[in-house]
Amino acid sequence: MSDSTNHDSSVVDSDAVYQFLTSFHDSLCQQISQLDGGATFVDDKWSREEGGGGLTRILTDGAVFEKAGVAFSKVSGTQLPPSASANRPELAGRGWEAMGVSLVLHPTNPYIPTTHANIRFFRADKEGEAPVWWFGGGFDLTPYYGFEEDCVHWHQEAFNALKPFGDELHPKFKTWCDDYFYLKHRDEARGIGGLFFDDFNGNGFDHAFGVMQSVANHFYLAYAPIVDKRRDMPYSQRERDFQLYRRGRYVEFNLVFDRGTLFGLQSGGRTESILMSLPPHVSWHYNYQPEEGSPEEQLTKTFLPIRDWLS
Repeated sequence: MSDSTNHDSSVVDSDAVYQFLTSFHDSLCQQISQLDGGATFVDDKWSREEGGGGLTRILTDGAVFEKAGVAFSKVSGTQLPPSASANRPELAGRGWEAMGVSLVLHPTNPYIPTTHANIRFFRADKEGEAPVWWFGGGFDLTPYYGFEEDCVHWHQEAFNALKPFGDELHPKFKTWCDDYFYLKHRDEARGIGGLFFDDFNGNGFDHAFGVMQSVANHFYLAYAPIVDKRRDMPYSQRERDFQLYRRGRYVEFNLVFDRGTLFGLQSGGRTESILMSLPPHVSWHYNYQPEEGSPEEQLTKTFLPIRDWLS
């Protein structure tokens, strides 16, 4: 958590958030590159005409990850896009600033889950009025083949991330994640969930900032052990085909429902960076039905339905 010595919790310290996000972006890319062990990230720095820019880092065809994208952005403007002001009409007419780190990791081995995480900060200012601000983010896991111990470990780290900040946060943010990463047109969860929160002020700036930092720092603790456990599991074309089919659900969610994707596109962000979350290979099969009793059927019948993994 940030050093809050002599720090008024009512003060909104955007510079401290910026420093944490850029440092987190660097350290996380180093961790993921080491976890992969076979490839390094390529930097793609970009700027935005209306204000701001970012640094997108992409790793492809590694020893573990077919595609890994980790992006930092800090953008600003004078007019909020509809996705940001739809539920907050009081923000109309305010200048705004948004910054964050987001990542999506698509492994090659179907036994390693895909994962997504992001942390972000939003601020809107108007002369003569207090700033409107909030934090958001979380992390979620999308397995193709289910392992009970992996799911328990993932949710345990999610619990650990929030435990120091109040008992009410974990059940709230877990439920929020379950509800958010849900494909309504499929009546199906995208994965096994994790944490999700948005428009979060906590008990003042220091508390909310601390929550965001803890969520960020627990992501790698949650994901890396699963990768190490599954990375050498042998697989055949059958598992690969199922992985590509399930990736289609990932694409559907990101293009139809994801608020971050909509915000980025509506605010004039860089399309390549916004859509870095999409997998390099994906397939759709008309009316696919898994074989009864198969591991593929087990995913949708046993692992994807919402449940309390820590009970």
